[in-house]
Order: sequence, then C-alpha cells, then structure tokens
Amino acid sequence: MYEKSQSLFTRAQQSIPGGVNSPVRAFKSVGGTPVFMKSAAGAYLYDADGKKYIDYINSWGPMILGHAYEPVVKAIQEKVKDSTSFGTPTELEIEIAELIKSMVPNVDLLRMVNSGTEACMSAVRLARGYTGRNKIIKFEGCYHGHADSFLVKAGSGLATFNIQTVPGVTGGVANDTLTVPYNDLAAVQQLVAEYPDEIAAIIIEPVAGNMGCIPPQPGFLEGLRTLCDTAGIVFIMDEVMTGFRLAPGGAQEKLKVNADLVTYGKVIGGGMPVGAFGGKRAIMEKISPLGNVYQAGTLSGNPIAMIAGFTLLKVLKDNPSIYADLEEKTNYLHQGLDNALKAANTPYVINQLGSMISVHFSSKPVTDFASAAAANNELFKQFFHAMLKRGVYLPPSAFESWFLCSALTREDLDYTILAAKESLEEIQG
Repeated sequence: MYEKSQSLFTRAQQSIPGGVNSPVRAFKSVGGTPVFMKSAAGAYLYDADGKKYIDYINSWGPMILGHAYEPVVKAIQEKVKDSTSFGTPTELEIEIAELIKSMVPNVDLLRMVNSGTEACMSAVRLARGYTGRNKIIKFEGCYHGHADSFLVKAGSGLATFNIQTVPGVTGGVANDTLTVPYNDLAAVQQLVAEYPDEIAAIIIEPVAGNMGCIPPQPGFLEGLRTLCDTAGIVFIMDEVMTGFRLAPGGAQEKLKVNADLVTYGKVIGGGMPVGAFGGKRAIMEKISPLGNVYQAGTLSGNPIAMIAGFTLLKVLKDNPSIYADLEEKTNYLHQGLDNALKAANTPYVINQLGSMISVHFSSKPVTDFASAAAANNELFKQFFHAMLKRGVYLPPSAFESWFLCSALTREDLDYTILAAKESLEEIQG
C-alpha cells in the first residue's frame, strides 16, 4: 500500500538522521513507515503512491483555509518574480505588522523571525533582559520549540520518543527552567513564593496542543495573569498553534486574557517557515536596535513568507464568520466521534476548543501531561493505523492536537466518523 513511501524512507535514512527532518513527522511512536506526501489541495493530502487522505494535521495548524489556497498561491507566484529575498527592509514587512496589530490590539510592536522556536527563544531572552532575572516557569507537556530552555519536560516531541532527559542541555539551563503541571495554579503560586524576584517569565500554550488538545481550566489563565502582575513577571503566551486559529485575535481574544508578550509561528506565513514575537511597547523597546537585548535573523521578514501570511491573515480578518464555521464543523466531528466511541464501549475522552480537538483513550479527564500520558496510548497506535488505512490522516502521536480546516465538507466529517467506528470495530475483532 505504501511501496513508494517505504522506498523513500529507506533512501532518506542514508542521508537524513532517522530519515526525517523533523522528528514529529516520524512514525516511531505509532510504528510503521512515515507516509511521504507529494501534494495537497483543500482538505486532502496525496501521498507518493497516489493515495488520498482527509487531513487533520493541516501542517500542524496553519492551513486554516486548506492546502494550496488559491489567493495565497497566486500571491506567492506574483511576489517571487521580484526575488526570493533581499536582505533589506521591505514595505510588506510594515503592512503585515500593521495587519497583525489591527487583529491583536495588545501588540504594540512586533519582530519577525523565522520559526516558532526562534520566536519563543527570543521572547524569553527579552523577558530576562527586561526584568534582569534569569528563571522562567514553563508547564509540563507544553512545547515551545527546541531551544535549550524549553526541552525540560517538553511535551509531544520528547514524549513521543520517550525522552526523559535531553543530552546537550546544561545543568545551568535546566536549573533556570522551573516546571509545573499544566492547569495547576497553586503549584505556580508556590514556585513564585519560593523564588521571589528571580522569575523573569511564565511561558504557556494558552490551549495546550502538545499533549493532545488540553484547554485551560476556568480561572487558570486569569490566575496566571494576576500572579504576573503582582510579582513583576512577564507573561508570555505561545500562540504558535492558537494564534489566528481560534479567533482573529487568537487565544487571547477567545479566552479574554491578555499576555505581555505573544509568539506566533507558521500561520503568519501562510504555512511557510516564519515566526514572530510582539507585545507591550515598554518591553519590546528593549530589543535591538532600540535596546540592548540582541536578536537578529538574516532572512527575517522574507518577502515570500510575508506575502503568503499577509494574504491569509487578510482573508481571516475580513471574514470572521470563518471561525464560527470552523467551530461548527469541529463540534459536529466531536459529536460524531462521541457517538462512535461510545458504541465501541471503550473508555475515552474528547477534548476540544474551537477547531482544535483530540481523542484520548482514558477513563479519567485529561487535563495535563500526566493524565495524557496515563491514557491507553497503545490503543491510540492501533486506532491511528486503522484510520490511516481508511484514508484519514491523524497526527502520528497521541500527544498532538488535531487541526481542522474550513475546506472540510460535511461528507468528509461523516466519513471520518464512520472510519472511527469501523476502526474500533476492527481493533476489537
């Protein structure tokens, strides 16, 4: 069934570590050979063997309007005629910054970078420079990229490969990274009391997407906001996944809690490699060349990524009904999966917020990394492959959120629900 993918994977392993350029693409946690894709359009992926899949990854979030969205493709084709890069400022960088500020009112200044990892790394450095403090608090299971500070109890990527400690991360870096369970406000309060005047930042995925989809419990983000205000801590929301996906203003708008700094990723490049961090003027003015906190990137503000992102974000801003449509589709999928899983008489939990959703084979609520890890993830592996066989492409890890796109049809959703029912029936024999 996957002859070309198997051949390509064998070939890839001769030149690329593990045969993949991002471990999240590997199938190590679910077993089998990674499926190599050749093209995509709308809600569908097409692999090297020509098989079609309904896509619930959507490039890990940014393909909100579906793959190969025509206005974005045309904008890229037109812009690339001017050159792929200049190494100088362009007017387009101003336009996308102005557009983002118009959608996210608490962002005063914005710096473009080249990835979500770089955005989060830079935001933490800026918070340290602004406060004169060294320690940060992050949450077990939240993933903010692969900078050293973030690889302490880091969620999906490490959990997928059962990596408990990360060689190459020094003891000093680990000591400056304090970790607590997600959704545990009391634990954060205890750490802040234990390290008075030492904590520069609290960084969080406002809706966790790297232990499945795990929404914040009522009062959790609000409590963090109050704690940061009281203790002089910079509150960083990592919206690499949630930014412009949950609402035009991202999770901050959807959940009505504002951060001091916010980070973005692929969505602001229409799926191209890009990132950004921004926030309050008083903090952002500390970044070079205004201030002395250094940050640089030769290709930051790349014109091809900028035009792709500007085109996509403009559509989202001008058509806010897209979000209601996406949530309605996700609610429909949620209800259908609920019925299918209930009929299978298998313990399960479905978590959802907006167009992010995940299935956990657990008899208890999944509210943090420990409860996600305690689920029956062996059953998820079987479920993943049964769905894949039926042409439904889920994230190849129990520790990843699913993402829906507006190109999905009711027929796609009905097929996915039926596939889930048939998959569980097959697994149960």
